[in-house]
Amino acid sequence: MQVGIVGLGYVGLPLAREFVGGGVDVIGFDINDVNVKRINAGKSPLKHIPDEHVSEMAKSKLFKATTDMKQLSKPDAILICVPTPLTENREPDMTYVATTCETISKYLRKGQLVVLESTTYPGTTRELMQPILEKSGLKAGKDFYMAYSPEREDPGNKSFRTGTIAKVVGGLDKKSLDMAMEVYRPAIEHLVPVSSCDVAEAAKIVENTYRCINIAMVNELKMLFDRMGIDVWEVIDAAKTKPFGFQAFYPGPGLGGHCIPIDPFYLTWRARQYGMPTKFIELAGEINTDMPSYVVARTMDALNEHKKSLKGSKVLLLGLAYKKDIDDVRESPSMELIELLVDKGAKVDYNDPYIPKTPKMRMYNLGMKSKPLTEKSLAGYDAVLIATDHSDYDYKWIVKNAKLVVDTRNATKEVKTGRKKIFKA
Repeated sequence: MQVGIVGLGYVGLPLAREFVGGGVDVIGFDINDVNVKRINAGKSPLKHIPDEHVSEMAKSKLFKATTDMKQLSKPDAILICVPTPLTENREPDMTYVATTCETISKYLRKGQLVVLESTTYPGTTRELMQPILEKSGLKAGKDFYMAYSPEREDPGNKSFRTGTIAKVVGGLDKKSLDMAMEVYRPAIEHLVPVSSCDVAEAAKIVENTYRCINIAMVNELKMLFDRMGIDVWEVIDAAKTKPFGFQAFYPGPGLGGHCIPIDPFYLTWRARQYGMPTKFIELAGEINTDMPSYVVARTMDALNEHKKSLKGSKVLLLGLAYKKDIDDVRESPSMELIELLVDKGAKVDYNDPYIPKTPKMRMYNLGMKSKPLTEKSLAGYDAVLIATDHSDYDYKWIVKNAKLVVDTRNATKEVKTGRKKIFKA
């Protein structure tokens, strides 16, 4: 068996590693020539994936990365791991999926299996992918086969890896499901077959909508408890001591990553097509989307207590990644925080040990470089805003040398001295 993986990013590269580890021959496809050359040289393009992992793949003789899409006719199974972002109107942007399927259709051959792993709305495999792939002249379920198996990546999670996370698999028909199960078996320890692609697509949406709603609840409670003079993090730590009926979720400066800020909007968009507004989900989305504005308002309050205006103040934002200890900036609230602070007249710098310069993104092109942290530099800022709680940061040292610290992650929880400088947001 040979597997082709389209998209060698946060999902595709770890997946390729699991297949290679299972003794499967893999061709990795990507349009980024720089990353392809880097991967073939045994270097990782992602901070949280060590070079030695990629080097092992490159040396195994079971893996080769390429930009040559003509080779798509070779693999027995093609797994699609491309982005599914939102448009400016917060509707599904299926450009990457559609374009990839158009390319595959040019080289699709009889007997191949095509699986979508990208997060999407229920119905995508049947309604979007199938018609495009059938432009090849081949018929799904007869000449080629289709399935949906959502990725469940959590970059930086040291407790799980791709191969140890249970994998949901849904097929267009029974033959497609059976083929997909056989394809994934060498790479994934536990497979969960479901009755259709639609069920598998819906399962992924439910997983992340569940998290979105619960995070929105604690974000709203953070704003309420702040007015009441109660520390929301202490409340959550107390509540989670109950051994049943409660799962801890934590507030922050906004949602980031490739799933939680996006998936609920995919579902609400789909629901409108069925004439049903999903008020609960939409409300949660509004609360989480508004969090960067709340953080900026709290930063203004903190500066005001120090007899300073945000306009003209020097602000250092700590952490550009959407969560700790990774270099992933997809949908990171830090980008919006910088933009909002600049719009208010602040002079903004950032530091992130994982991101030396701001990348060019669909919505942002800030053109900034990470500033070094020194006692002198910290003292030169009117406020230090903790947006991402990287483990690399010495928070005791930061509080000691900063004039004011605005903490959105409870990162300074263990700091005992200088607490009058700390302002929770």
